[in-house]
Amino acid sequence: MNMLRENNWVLSVGTFLPMLGVVVLMLMPKAQDRAIKLIALVTSIATLAVGVYTAVIFDYGQAGKMQFVAETNWISVIKSSYFIGLDGISLPLYLLSMVITLLVVIYSLDHVPSPGKPKAFFSLLLVLQTGMAGTFIAQDLILFFVFFELVLLPMFFMIGVWGGEQRQYASIKFFLYTMFGSALMLVAFLALFVKTGAESFSIPYLIEHGGSIAKNVQIWIFAGMFVGFAVKVPMFPFHTWLPDAHTQAPTQGSVILAAILLKLGTYGFVRIALPILPVAAREWAPYIGGLAVIGIIYGALGCLAQTDMKRLIAFSSVAHMGFVMLGISTLTSFGINAAIFGMVAHGLITGMLFFIAGSVKERYHTLEISKLGGMLTQVPRLGWIFGFCTMASLGLPGLAGFWGEFPAILSAYNPAAGLNVTVFRVYMVIAALGTVLAAGYLLWLYQRIAFGTPKNNSHTGDGHHEKLQDVNTYELLAWTPLLIGILVLGIMPNLLFSVIDPAVQATLVVFGG
Repeated sequence: MNMLRENNWVLSVGTFLPMLGVVVLMLMPKAQDRAIKLIALVTSIATLAVGVYTAVIFDYGQAGKMQFVAETNWISVIKSSYFIGLDGISLPLYLLSMVITLLVVIYSLDHVPSPGKPKAFFSLLLVLQTGMAGTFIAQDLILFFVFFELVLLPMFFMIGVWGGEQRQYASIKFFLYTMFGSALMLVAFLALFVKTGAESFSIPYLIEHGGSIAKNVQIWIFAGMFVGFAVKVPMFPFHTWLPDAHTQAPTQGSVILAAILLKLGTYGFVRIALPILPVAAREWAPYIGGLAVIGIIYGALGCLAQTDMKRLIAFSSVAHMGFVMLGISTLTSFGINAAIFGMVAHGLITGMLFFIAGSVKERYHTLEISKLGGMLTQVPRLGWIFGFCTMASLGLPGLAGFWGEFPAILSAYNPAAGLNVTVFRVYMVIAALGTVLAAGYLLWLYQRIAFGTPKNNSHTGDGHHEKLQDVNTYELLAWTPLLIGILVLGIMPNLLFSVIDPAVQATLVVFGG
């Protein structure tokens, strides 16, 4: 694998800068709320500035190669190195993690969840950012595993401390599920290391030598990785932690979970499982595709059964990530391009929907769909923004969601050589039905919440409707970049496809594609 090592400091700075902010926050007195918020804001702006600089100096003509590569000995006893790099697949996700963190910090300046402990809250947000960015640049399996697990603890505390009434249950369930998956994933990594000659945990090295492992051994190693990544996605039937975690998490936790953390699993498939174990990937592909389409239909039916707005959006994530996994299971450049586009689009759209759910809860003091209504008459700006995001989520052409779903469905028509075409075409039809159901539950949700007359819960004692505040400045600042991103990527999808495609082509060389 060709690598470009110029500017090899830039990724380390972009990844670990938030930790510097954490150190400064730790030294601050608890009482200084304004100073704490300012430090968190400045840190996240500086981190994004490094990310933007990385994107500006990235050589788009060489997007298929690893760039800004840095490699140094780390744990020499187990032959693990600090090895990082960025290509066209990881660049959009790396940047997205920085953008989402900054927008969550901006939103939190006015919405620190109760109990108000801004010092701990912002520290956890910044630790999360380091874990997310690090996962997308790690080129060594042990380093990848460390970053992959680093996001677990801040999220556990975020749900457990600032969550809803059943926060302890939700946080423990999230932790146990993810730990179970990660344990199997680590066993798979160790087996891979041993079976390739115990020379290195470097991903490029393993891609070179993984294909030589015996077929039945590959299939078992892939199984371990599959469970580890599938829990994080989450794929059906490993998804049951997600609705609980989302429903109980504070708004900020839900946004980060939906926008970035779910992508760590799908990214793991594309970056590690498929290229290192190509023979096993072919064997597993029909089963992955099958679970993906079950997830699409199950997630949609689950949405139709929900009474809580946030829980409905959580179930929609199970369906949307099903489209991503269907694209990945085709093992074609067309499908994997669609999957990575789908990851970015889902991050922008569902992150935005959770922001809106948080603001609805704040104004109406409930997320029960039956108790909400008349949003367009009471808070018209919020109602219109919600409508825009609903349309994006159901895959309306001209908005980002369309380019994640439609090509993913289409890619199943012609899967990679060696896969059963008939089976994948059946998957294509089932996934297409899923889009109809998606339109059903999202339009139903929007109609119940935005139209009609305001319900009793927004009345004052004398029977008049309380004057609710429409979208405020902090919300507008946090949301505008996401709304612009959804529109721009919908109209000009090639902005993203042109970056992703060369790296996808380079990854699929192992399949002879």
